[in-house]
Amino acid sequence: MSSPRVLIVDDHSLFRAGVRAELEPLVELAGEAGTVGEAVEAIAREHPDVVLLDVHMPEGGGVEVIRRTAESGTPVPRFLALSVSDAAEDVIAVIRAGARGYVTKSISGEELADAVRRVNGGDAVFSPRLAGFVLDAFAGPLPQPESELDALTPREREVLQHLARGYMYKEIALRLDISPKTVEAHVSSVLRKLQLSSRHELTRWAAERRLVD
Repeated sequence: MSSPRVLIVDDHSLFRAGVRAELEPLVELAGEAGTVGEAVEAIAREHPDVVLLDVHMPEGGGVEVIRRTAESGTPVPRFLALSVSDAAEDVIAVIRAGARGYVTKSISGEELADAVRRVNGGDAVFSPRLAGFVLDAFAGPLPQPESELDALTPREREVLQHLARGYMYKEIALRLDISPKTVEAHVSSVLRKLQLSSRHELTRWAAERRLVD
């Protein structure tokens, strides 16, 4: 399996340099960014597999990077939050926005590289004790929206599940043996039927209803 391409996003250049030095021998680096705007542009330009994302930055921080990337139409990478904060509200906010994991900056380089690989493979990864915040936040019975799901065709459900797992249109097309244009048409149909306006909303809708592994 090829090494995931990683974009480092943090507003402190010294910290970015430290992370780069730790990860360079272990994964492929796609670049780095120091602001929300730079991050969104770099994601569109470099198409990284995983974005290591600082939670607290000016202009909305990690949550804003995820939101703007989703709205830009750029293929959405996997986001792994990397923060000095272990506050429950920070963890929950960035996970609700669409991040696949959250680790603190006390993590070692080898552990961070392993977290990147696992997130790239589809796992949800959290530093010890942070997982409890997420479990608590999403605990409780959530009714399955049967009527909404019943409105979708079997193929639309398949596309929805792949999209919610973070796959790009081309990847979904390969997995389902259909064209990217057909995938796009299915996504448009799902958005219309569920009365949602973006891929980001669709991903959150599926996650909140536990439709994704």
